[in-house]
Amino acid sequence: MDWFTQLNPAVQALLGGLLTWGLTVLGASIVFFFRRINQNVMNTMLGFAAGVMIAASFWSLLAPSIDFSEQTGQISWLPPAIGFLLGGFFIRLLDFVVPHLDSGVAEDQAEGPKTGLPKTTLLFLAITLHNIPEGLAIGVAFGAAAIGLGDASLVGALGLAIGIGIQNMPEGAALSVPLRGEGMSRLKAFNYGQLSAIVEPIAAVIGATAVLAVQPIMPYALAFAAGAMIFVVVEQLIPQSQSSGSKDLATLGLMAGFTVMMILDVALG
Repeated sequence: MDWFTQLNPAVQALLGGLLTWGLTVLGASIVFFFRRINQNVMNTMLGFAAGVMIAASFWSLLAPSIDFSEQTGQISWLPPAIGFLLGGFFIRLLDFVVPHLDSGVAEDQAEGPKTGLPKTTLLFLAITLHNIPEGLAIGVAFGAAAIGLGDASLVGALGLAIGIGIQNMPEGAALSVPLRGEGMSRLKAFNYGQLSAIVEPIAAVIGATAVLAVQPIMPYALAFAAGAMIFVVVEQLIPQSQSSGSKDLATLGLMAGFTVMMILDVALG
């Protein structure tokens, strides 16, 4: 662990992002073993992913943002409120300008500009867009740990990366398996699934570099990542997990994911 603490925070964030991408690869690899996944299982996994992101948004991002604001003499609630709303608006802007299609939605209901892109590409873009805030969250968490304000810690940032990685596994499967079910080859479906998370290490480096270069934006950046993740949860993960029945299972999955992330953050933070 000592070698890791000596690394530049941007490199730490890159490795954290690569961890989450690697776990997405693991989730996408399910396509080599199954052509389809039972819908109840998929709904539970998506609910679990939503729970992890909700818990991470508060314990790993919003709570430190409030703490940072207090320690730097700002109004404790103002930077978190501004950053949180800007994060949601950012994802909404991406939804508006980038063509994409959420899983389980009819092709004629694709969001963003009209385009002739195939359905597989639109599905890939949807997952990729919504992985951006997760990468940013990892980056600003490692940046916060490097600055050493409040309760932020390197172990806590690692816990966040592990939690996001765990919830990336069902997301990888949620893309690769349906593509296989539509007739795509296993290898191609796998590649679509695992490549959807390659933006996470990139966004992690951007997030860490930005907050280290301009430290006063730290509370805004933490809350921004939280707002972006909550937007994704409410706009995509929860509706998908409950769109085909099994609402109770999806809700229990959400509660399990929330509990796992809460334990990780409190135990390691």
